[in-house]
Amino acid sequence: MKKTFQLNVGALALDDLQTLHAGGVTLTLPMSAREAIRQSHAVVAAAAAGDAPVYGVNTGFGKLANQRIGAADLDTLQLNLIRSHSVGVGEPLAPAVVRLMLALKAASLARGYSGVREVVVDTLLAVYNAGLIPCVPSQGSVGASGDLAPLSHMTLALLGEGEMLEDGRKVPAAEALAKAGIAPLRLAAKEGLALINGTQTSTALALHALLSFEPVLESALVIGALTVDAARGSDGPFDPRIHAVRGQPGQIDVARYYRALLAGSEIRHSHEENDDRVQDPYCLRCQPQVVGACLDQLRHAALVLLREANAVTDNPLVFGDTQQMISGGNFHAEPVALACDAMAVAIAEVGAIAERRIAMLIDTGVSRLPPFLTSDAGLNSGFMIAHVTAASLASENKSMAHPASVDSLPTSANQEDHVSMATFAARRLQPMIANTAHILGIELLAAAQGIEFLRPLKSSMALEEAHGLLRAQCKSIERDRYLAPEIERATLLVRNGALSKVFRALTAVETGAALPALWIAV
Repeated sequence: MKKTFQLNVGALALDDLQTLHAGGVTLTLPMSAREAIRQSHAVVAAAAAGDAPVYGVNTGFGKLANQRIGAADLDTLQLNLIRSHSVGVGEPLAPAVVRLMLALKAASLARGYSGVREVVVDTLLAVYNAGLIPCVPSQGSVGASGDLAPLSHMTLALLGEGEMLEDGRKVPAAEALAKAGIAPLRLAAKEGLALINGTQTSTALALHALLSFEPVLESALVIGALTVDAARGSDGPFDPRIHAVRGQPGQIDVARYYRALLAGSEIRHSHEENDDRVQDPYCLRCQPQVVGACLDQLRHAALVLLREANAVTDNPLVFGDTQQMISGGNFHAEPVALACDAMAVAIAEVGAIAERRIAMLIDTGVSRLPPFLTSDAGLNSGFMIAHVTAASLASENKSMAHPASVDSLPTSANQEDHVSMATFAARRLQPMIANTAHILGIELLAAAQGIEFLRPLKSSMALEEAHGLLRAQCKSIERDRYLAPEIERATLLVRNGALSKVFRALTAVETGAALPALWIAV
């Protein structure tokens, strides 16, 4: 039996959003939200019955806002809006993204500023609770006037006119609704506009990236520490005093993570004396500064996205206390776009410094390990071309990290003359995460190989656990063999939470207390 989850509208926390993203719960609304919905709908109902022009109720949309619509056609106006705006293209959005879209739209409408009837919110919840996934094409939104095309496709499915996804195949929405016992939604005044005006698609895509990247970043910290030991790097750069005098919180936390990961390493103790290297390369020494700065950006993005997930972003907004409807621009997704651009740079940088660590490990002049991490270099190429793959992925990420938010094309006959491109800004994060995860998978293989050249010395308990997780999937590489499948298996450890468990079990060296989480606890 599924657990009941009350949608605490306007006050969802990041762990709530993680639950909504994962699915498997039954959503309910608090009674206070229902009263707010009724009050705002009464304002719209009065406007629909009156003679004054009200945008989205008895007028056309966008550049056609000066066209009056007769009372007999108000419901048809909303239906036509959904049909005409369902023009997306491309592959369907992932089920987890669509689940978030349904839940976030329900939470936004339930705050009582959109003027819809309760049945609209109830239908969104019923579709979510039934596990139905509207088929939403991934391309076609510029992230202003709301995510119009994707939210229209979502709404079309609620009307029984679009499509749903079942086990990856498209089925008629009417058929899926009937099987689930859900009546197709029939739209009244303003309801189509309220459903598609908003940032729920770009926000859902961005949250999907944030949640997807969390285990990858945790893995990056574990693997980065393993590389420090494989290269017999110093733990001096992680001394808390260095980071305290700068005061950057992400940097302070990352140094703390590295101290915990390296604590008790025999390898570290083996070269505390008689090591003629004065300073390590930046890819080792500056990990707190680089990854910590990325962490700060990601934490800020998490705060922005949390606010947006709780926001009301349609237009016009309905204020029941004063019986007013006021036009504005909350549908403009600039906050999401800028947050996603910051995330893109952070994701690219985590991959970029990992690629540099691989290059350092295979360079015997720097790491003092055998060339290309093979004991019979020449006959064997070792990690020579695996590094080339990592370099190609890091370069791809640099191109994709170009800010999407600075590219605006006017739409709707120049009525909507500045747009955010937030939906693409968020959507492009998934291939970037995949690239970074693969770079880290290659580094994990390389660092584990480096550690084995230092046996019988052992690394720390945490890093030996990480090494063991890899070796349970991929044997030591003593001579050249087919590596592509092993890169995939190592990458799966990066993405599936296996290395995250190592990270989350850490305690602070100084106090033994649990370490601060990344950003899910923001």
